[in-house]
Amino acid sequence: MAIQKKSTILSSLSSIDPDKPPLSGAVKSAILMIFLGPEHSTTLFGGLSDTEIEQITLQIAKQRKISAEDKESVLAEFCQLMMAKQFYSEGGIEYAKVLLEKAVGPVKTQEIISKMGSSLIVRPFEAARAADPTQLATLIQTEHPQTIALVISYLPADKSATILESMPQEIQTEIAKRLALMDRTSPDVTKELENYLERKLGSIIGQDLTNVGGIDTLVNILNAVGRATEKTIIETMEVQDPSLAEEIKKRLFVFEDVVLIDDRGIQRLLKEVDPKDLSLSLKGANDEVKEKFFKNMSKRAAEMLKEEMSYSGPVRMRDVELAQQRIVLIVKNLERSEEIIVSRPGEEELVG
Repeated sequence: MAIQKKSTILSSLSSIDPDKPPLSGAVKSAILMIFLGPEHSTTLFGGLSDTEIEQITLQIAKQRKISAEDKESVLAEFCQLMMAKQFYSEGGIEYAKVLLEKAVGPVKTQEIISKMGSSLIVRPFEAARAADPTQLATLIQTEHPQTIALVISYLPADKSATILESMPQEIQTEIAKRLALMDRTSPDVTKELENYLERKLGSIIGQDLTNVGGIDTLVNILNAVGRATEKTIIETMEVQDPSLAEEIKKRLFVFEDVVLIDDRGIQRLLKEVDPKDLSLSLKGANDEVKEKFFKNMSKRAAEMLKEEMSYSGPVRMRDVELAQQRIVLIVKNLERSEEIIVSRPGEEELVG
């Protein structure tokens, strides 16, 4: 019975109107989450970025009536992708292709494999990504800086930042420099390190020749660490490798760099920033930064913000830095989505 039901869902795609415009990824996700229900949808949201959650939530709100055709199409595609991932995890890509071709035919198999794309590649250090960063830092803190740089190059920036901050100051810059200069790494080297961590953290699977590290990775990590750690690393690197330090500083966005955003961009930024974070952030900002925000707010809003800053009294510098980091992350997201432009020194000027 269960097999027949799955076959019915899979075959439903053949009856879809070929002239109908395809649904976008956000719309498909919205439809899927509507039919999965709140409990399962909440679990899925946990693996998405804030931007993705916003896009899908908007589409969920827009859905008034979902046709049976769209429902079956989305559920069929989801079923196919999950089945393909299961086959892949059991025996690899060739095994998955053989079983999928038996279920849906060679044409549909190729389509499914193409949709899965890079998700078929199991990234190294899956166990390290799942581990507590503090425990992982303790595990690798006595390793060579090159080894530490390789490990954190595979981790999310926030976890890498926690690990980098926990390292002794005398090797923080060395790790950062090796991370910035890292390009490609051998699967054999990666696997050897994985085998070591496997004994400590559990099962780790897969290997691939991947672009890791590099200046962009380091910049993301430095944007997430505390300002004191960032300053120590940059200042030390300026002595050890001035040209590398200069390249990193060009790409590194700090809170004071909001002055490089045009007025329209600041107004867009203000829509995303928590007022409490803004008040805290400006407590530790210079007059130029404060004025940049004040002049892009209504007179009343600016007065209220100044009053809030005045009445809040002394605050911990760490709280100020954390608030500034949260705003920096918003800036990076908006810049990545091209909703604002940061006019960095040395870059070509834009014309209207």
